[in-house]
Amino acid sequence: MAALTLLAACATQASAGVEAEAPGFLLGVWHGFIFPVAWLLSLFMPDVAVYAVPNNGGWYDFGYFIGIVFLGVGARKSRVVYRSRIVRVR
Repeated sequence: MAALTLLAACATQASAGVEAEAPGFLLGVWHGFIFPVAWLLSLFMPDVAVYAVPNNGGWYDFGYFIGIVFLGVGARKSRVVYRSRIVRVR
């Protein structure tokens, strides 16, 4: 596990994929929120992508994460608990 963490720490982003005037945090949030629709469309339309490249780097990535996890598909309630009986112990 430690080796995998060290390997991930060496990851860098290609400088050609980062531009100052490219999409930033707010567009990252939007793109994360509409990810399910964009992904479905990208299967049939070659000009639709789920991630903007180039972008402005870490802030776009953070917004994308927020959009998916808190606003998009990650925000769905994943577990429903039904109470069918009550057991009372004395």
